[in-house]
Amino acid sequence: MNTQEKYWLIYAKATFLIAVVAMVISIIKLPGDLLIKGYYSICSLFLVSATITLSKAVRDQVESKRLMNKLEEAKTAQLLNDLDESRL
Repeated sequence: MNTQEKYWLIYAKATFLIAVVAMVISIIKLPGDLLIKGYYSICSLFLVSATITLSKAVRDQVESKRLMNKLEEAKTAQLLNDLDESRL
């Protein structure tokens, strides 16, 4: 992992932590009874969970496409090598 990736990961974790802390503080300070605070807490947890799931699904899709492209490139290279060998 290079330095830029390392700092990007630190930045992503820090912003996530700051957002969660801000959300918790805002729910605690929210005027209203415990039922309203509980509702917003559950919605916040669901939003975080859905965001993590979506980011993982997108990453998996990109990695899958990258793997398929590598396989296609390998097949093309093999066909070209076979073609070159048959000409000799």
